[in-house]
Amino acid sequence: MSQPTIRLSRRDAVAHFRADIVGSVARCELDHGQLIADLRNLSRKRFRPPGSKRTRTYSVPTLQRWYYRYRAGGVDALKPRRRCDAGRGQGLTAEQRQLLLDIRAEHPQASVPLILRTLELARVFPKGLVGPQTVRRLYREAAMPRQPRASVNPELDEVRQRLRWQAPYVCSLWHGDVCHALKLLDLSSTKSTPVLVHAMLDDHSRYIIRIEVRETEREQDMLEILANAVREHGGADRLYLDNGATYSGNVLSLVCERLGMHLLHARPGDAPARGKMERLFRTMREQCIDHIHGAETLHDVYVRLLAWREQYHRTPHSSLMGCTPEQVWREGVQSIRHQQRRPITEDELREAYVMRSERRVRKDSTVSFDGRLYEADASWLAGKKVMLVRSLLASDEPHVEFEGHRFSLMACDPEKNARRHRKPPKERTLEIPRTDFRPADVALDVMLGRDNEENT
Repeated sequence: MSQPTIRLSRRDAVAHFRADIVGSVARCELDHGQLIADLRNLSRKRFRPPGSKRTRTYSVPTLQRWYYRYRAGGVDALKPRRRCDAGRGQGLTAEQRQLLLDIRAEHPQASVPLILRTLELARVFPKGLVGPQTVRRLYREAAMPRQPRASVNPELDEVRQRLRWQAPYVCSLWHGDVCHALKLLDLSSTKSTPVLVHAMLDDHSRYIIRIEVRETEREQDMLEILANAVREHGGADRLYLDNGATYSGNVLSLVCERLGMHLLHARPGDAPARGKMERLFRTMREQCIDHIHGAETLHDVYVRLLAWREQYHRTPHSSLMGCTPEQVWREGVQSIRHQQRRPITEDELREAYVMRSERRVRKDSTVSFDGRLYEADASWLAGKKVMLVRSLLASDEPHVEFEGHRFSLMACDPEKNARRHRKPPKERTLEIPRTDFRPADVALDVMLGRDNEENT
C-alpha cells in the first residue's frame, strides 16, 4: 500500500523560506557595518515565495526583522503570525454565511463535509473557499451543532468484550444486509411503494460490492443479488449475514455451499456484531437517502445511490489509514490475480442455482412450483412421481425428469385449455381370454340351472 505524501503547512513553508534567505547571514561572524551591507545585497535579489508563481524582492527592514527573529528563536520564530480573526471565515460573504446556517437549520443531521462537498459540486461555493473546521466553528458560535441520528437499538453496549477486527484480504469476507430506506408516495392514490436498499460490502477494503433497490425482501432477491455480485467480482471465501428470513433459507445455504462460500450468521439479537453494515447504511442515509426529494420511481432512487457510491469509493476512509476504498480494492484485486485465483464461470454459477424437488403430477397433468402452475404435454405422466428441475437464474420454464428422460413443462393457462382440443383416446380392443375363467357366464348358468344339467 502506497504511503501518503507528507506536506508542510503554509506557515512552516514560509518559515523555512525566510530561514533560507537570512540563515547564511545569521550563521556568519560579521564585522561592524557588514550586516547592513549584506542585507542590502539580499534586498536586490529576487526570491519566489512558497505557492507563488512570481518572484519579488524584500526591503532591508524586513530582512533585518527576520534576521533578529532567527537569531533569537530559530526557524519557529519566522512563522507568520496568525490573525486574531483567523478561522472565522473571512472569505465568506454574508449571503454565504446565511446559506450555511439555513442548510444546518433545515438539515441538522447533515455533516459538514457533506454540506461543503454538495455546495462545491453544485458550484455554489468555489472549491477550497472554506475549510470544514471554519464551518464547524460557525455552527458552534451560532449554537447549531450537528444532531446525531437516534439509535435504533439504545441498548448496544454489552458486558461482553468487543474487538476491532478486519478480514486479511479482499474477497475474504463479504457482508450483506438490507436497509428500509424510505417510501415513495403515489399522488394519484393513497398507496406507497417501499424502497429497500440491498447492499454487499467487502470487509477488507470497505468497497461496496453490489447495491440494488427493490420493493421486496425475499430469499429470491438475495439469490439474484449474490449472482450479480459473483458475475462482476467473482466469489468470496465467506458471506456474513444476519438471521432474517431473507438470509436463513435452505436454498441460499445450498447455493453458497456449491459456490464454495462459507455462509455465516450473526448471533440473534446482537446488532453491534453487524456494525460495519450499520455504519455503511448510516453514512448512506446521512449523505444520500435523507436528501432525496421528488423521486417517483425506484430507478430515481437507484441512480442517486450509484452517484453516491462513486463518491464514497473515492473518499478517504478512517479505518483504511486515509486511503480510499477504491485504492485498497484495486491493490487487493491485483494481489488475488497474482495468486491465480480461479473465478467462477457462468456455467458453474448456473449449475449452483439448479434446484431439484420431487413432485407428483396431478390427474389434469399439472404440477405446481414456486407458486406457479405448470402442465406437462405428456399426459401419461399423470399420477406419477417426477423430479422437477429448474435453475433459479434461467429465464426458461422448468422441466421434469422421469426414468432418465427429460420432459418439458409450460405454464398452465386454464382459459386456453377450455378451448383446446383434447387428444383422442386410444381405441381399446377386446382381448379373448386364454383361460376358461368366465365369472359372468358361470353366474348366469347357475341362475338358469345349466350348471346342474351339465354336471349330470
